[in-house]
Amino acid sequence: MLAVFKKGLANPPPELHSPASSLQSSTWPKLPDETLKEFMSSHQKDGAFSIGFAGDAFLAFSPSGHPYSLQQRLFCAVDGIYSIFVGSLSNLSSLNRQYGLSKGANEAMFVIEAYRTLRDRGPYPAHHVLRDLEGSFGFVVYDTKSSTVFIALGPDEGVKLYWGIGADGSIVISDNLEVIKSSCAKSFAPFPTGCMYHNERGLMSYEHPMNKMKAMPRIDSEGAMCGANFKVDVCSRITTASMPRVGSEANWATWGPNI
Repeated sequence: MLAVFKKGLANPPPELHSPASSLQSSTWPKLPDETLKEFMSSHQKDGAFSIGFAGDAFLAFSPSGHPYSLQQRLFCAVDGIYSIFVGSLSNLSSLNRQYGLSKGANEAMFVIEAYRTLRDRGPYPAHHVLRDLEGSFGFVVYDTKSSTVFIALGPDEGVKLYWGIGADGSIVISDNLEVIKSSCAKSFAPFPTGCMYHNERGLMSYEHPMNKMKAMPRIDSEGAMCGANFKVDVCSRITTASMPRVGSEANWATWGPNI
């Protein structure tokens, strides 16, 4: 899977940028169109497809070969909300009942419903909902009506996501490390486990929502500075975050401070 969001719509943490990406090196960051073309070319036999959104974003999806494996990939779109889900939830049946979904609803469908519940009427903070998810998972949600980007990755490392910065400053997310390396050169890192990202409020840990995140410098085997890893800062404290309801004047204000 591949998701790209233009700079301004979703701004990555500045520590994700590597100075080495701007210097003479064997690889250079790519523009979004180049990244998409390369992804689609390498997955043309896998039933891959892509969707663009007026130049602000695009999503590209290639189904997994084994529908019931831990690494299954799922795609769903409902009322202008798009979801790409990687992995599986062991408690999906109980979650579907809790959210009023049918037995046949898959993880990508559930993620959209959970997002809509949080956005529109959820009484609980976003981190409470994410901590209810059992299994190995990672997902990207894009709400086209509100221009919201929401990303989360489970804590068990069973699924891996990577993010980086393209040549034009776009944020690039994929479950394929080689795609990220090719697209972002040195300006990439693993997406931190047990964390969530919102394009207005940034990155935070849903396992430790009272703590800020801190960037940890990362150097590759060539001695070049790469995009930073992000870890929970146990010495810092922030207010509890929650997802705002539609129409709230304090839109996303209770999510937490910019971090």
